[in-house]
Parts: sequence; structure tokens; C-alpha cells
Amino acid sequence: MRYRKLSPTGDFVFGGGLANFYIDEPAAVGQAVQTRLRLWRGEWSFDTSQGTPYLDAIIGKHSTQEADQEIQTQVLETVVPLSGGGSASGVSDIQKYESNRDTVARSFSVTMTIDTIYGPTEVDLLNYVNY
Repeated sequence: MRYRKLSPTGDFVFGGGLANFYIDEPAAVGQAVQTRLRLWRGEWSFDTSQGTPYLDAIIGKHSTQEADQEIQTQVLETVVPLSGGGSASGVSDIQKYESNRDTVARSFSVTMTIDTIYGPTEVDLLNYVNY
């Protein structure tokens, strides 16, 4: 699996050759998970069925338990491209999961450790959803 790295601001990184890519390593799957969770369902005009259903299952009247269940489902369903062609489920297990819903600040944050096809890695979505 080869996955182009993102800068801290979420832009593609260029100018460093192969150093700009995660190649067959846990961080590649972690970034794929983050990218999947950052895409809201209906946001991508080419396929509006793709993305995380924040409005339907996470924010608003939904409980923290419902939100956690949906986030974990999205993580476990992350599919990644393989170097030799084809694709595979990139995440085999969520080893540690912690979420924080702050109704005053209107934020929902998640920190988790996932077990990927290449080994464990950390994934953070800090104060991402403001609802």
C-alpha cells in the first residue's frame, strides 16, 4: 500500500520523492481512517453515498453510544489499496477507543489505537465535529 502523506493542515505533501508516501506501514492505514472519518456523507459530489453519516447518526439528538458505534463501524469498514493490486480491509481491530462529547463547546473528539494489516497505530480526531 502506498499512501501520500498529508501535511498538518491536511494538504498533500510534495517535493520529497518517496519520503512523501507511507509505504506498507500502519500510518498509511491510520491516515486512510482519518480521511474516511473527515468525509461527511453526501459531501463528495461523485458519490454522495460515501462518507461518515454525521448528520444521520452522530451529531444532534444521537447519544454518545450511538455516535461511538457509528465511528467504530466506519473505522472497521475502511478498505485500503494493496501494493500488488486489489484492496483489503485495512483495520482488523480497535484496541483502544476513547471519545469525548462536549455539549458546551459543541465538539466531539475521538482517540483510538487500531490494529491494521501492518501493525498498530494511533488515530485522533480532536474537536473535529462542531455541532
